[in-house]
Amino acid sequence: MTVLDNLSSGYRQNLASFSQITFIEGDVRDTKAVDQAVTGAEVIFHLAASVGNTRSIENPILDSEINVIGTLNMLEAARRHKAKKIVFSSSAGIFGELKTLPIREDHPVEPDSPYGASKLAAEKLCLVYSKLYELDAVCLRYFNVYGINQRYDAYGNVIPIFAHRLFKGLPITIFGDGEQTRDFVNVKDVAEANYKAGMKEGLSGAFNVASATSVTINYLANFMCEASGIQGKIEYGPKRKGDVRDSLADISAARNAFGYEPSVKLEDGLKTYLNWARQDTL
Repeated sequence: MTVLDNLSSGYRQNLASFSQITFIEGDVRDTKAVDQAVTGAEVIFHLAASVGNTRSIENPILDSEINVIGTLNMLEAARRHKAKKIVFSSSAGIFGELKTLPIREDHPVEPDSPYGASKLAAEKLCLVYSKLYELDAVCLRYFNVYGINQRYDAYGNVIPIFAHRLFKGLPITIFGDGEQTRDFVNVKDVAEANYKAGMKEGLSGAFNVASATSVTINYLANFMCEASGIQGKIEYGPKRKGDVRDSLADISAARNAFGYEPSVKLEDGLKTYLNWARQDTL
């Protein structure tokens, strides 16, 4: 279910110079698998998760078992093996309905779904461990991540869902009026944020990882139709529980702390993704 990657090396060593990477497939709820993956690692990138608001509403216990207990398993393993840092993949879902835009890290956290609550709990555990033990903890609050190799999942990101339906000749469904906004960030920028945060010695805290731009879902749907060359039918459905109205991140904290700077413009990233998805779907 969950893939654990053991990336053990010198703390300052560039990832590109790794002579060997050991791949271990396991479940983050399995303490033996986690222990095996963490052995010898100085920096741990913890991306294992149950993702999505709707999935968490339908399966709240599973959501917390993976996101909360799984994270606690990872932290305990990090403590036992004396890792120096953990970089945790958090989510903008911790904020809930927004009170101010753009969203800074000190925005009130009032999640609207079990997923947001479990990610917030996991964040707090990471930061508590960084206070109690000699373990730096960086929590990266991802906004709407997209990019190549992201396949269709009914519970997943809107971009692969729209692409899947376009290439299958199915109508695109927008929940609500489509004027809700989202901050989409390309996976290349997310990977760069992880690397920079992981290699920055002495860094702890929570940081937004986003593009610092936003578009409406109506714009997204129309652009994807245009870029794919498919004039898909757009339908509208009722607003979904757990969905926020607007999203736009302030990324100045990450920029100042470890030099994060998004580089992929949404329209360019969407064209690249659609070219990949077309081949993957057909």
